[in-house]
Amino acid sequence: MSTFTTSDGTEIFYKDWGPKNAQPIVFHHGWPLSGDDWDNQMLFFASKGFRVIAHDRRGHGRSEQTDVGHNMNTYAADVAELVEELDLTNAVHIGHSTGGGEAARYVARAEPGRVAKAALLAAIPPLMVQTDANPDGIPMEVFDGFRSALAANRAQFYLDVPSGPFFGFNREGAEISQGQIRNWWRQGMMGSASAHYQCIKVFSETDQTEDLKAIDVPVLIMHGADDQVVPIANSAEKAVKLLKNGTLKVYEGLSHGFFATHPDLVNADLLAFIDA
Repeated sequence: MSTFTTSDGTEIFYKDWGPKNAQPIVFHHGWPLSGDDWDNQMLFFASKGFRVIAHDRRGHGRSEQTDVGHNMNTYAADVAELVEELDLTNAVHIGHSTGGGEAARYVARAEPGRVAKAALLAAIPPLMVQTDANPDGIPMEVFDGFRSALAANRAQFYLDVPSGPFFGFNREGAEISQGQIRNWWRQGMMGSASAHYQCIKVFSETDQTEDLKAIDVPVLIMHGADDQVVPIANSAEKAVKLLKNGTLKVYEGLSHGFFATHPDLVNADLLAFIDA
């Protein structure tokens, strides 16, 4: 099992597949999941000759269940230390949801030469929660509900989310995959309840406006038009306007977890972006 220890003593698990001299692709998973959420993409891009890497965020998956460092700065710093540990250059960083926020903060601050491009899928930036400056954001009561549900019965909550809005399985005519629901639950229950609880504040209240403005490399924003978790109007449509070199790709009718429900479509679009 591959792990490294961060400067604050936290053990982080990661997967590293493919030729070590190939262009690296680093995947950043969403809440409350793990690097396993990218299995389909990792297998696809490994088969295309890339080096593919995915870590489990601190407190998530197989990484140490620490209850400290749950903020976007530390998440990004952990990525920077992983990149240094593996000496990655010219990498493509791909992040989903909370992982999109993590990727954006890392890329905005990365050392020159470390990053070639980035892709943000159903990502949280610039800011999820409703504030005076973000009046069309999601009301705080929604995130308070997440906290209450997690604290009351995390196991049931982690069935309800993938069974409903995450994959769009609550929509009429949806093709429901029990395997995807169970895999979501499996990944979630591997992690720390404390880390997951704290991370709700991170993904909902972190303002990443300045991160997006600071990114110099090309960025592909991919978002499902029917995202019930991170609504497109409050995220992708705002984010692309803040980027220096951003492109928005919208998937009509698709959900928050569109890369998992439609991997062939998404993988082809990601490959075209990387190869361009």
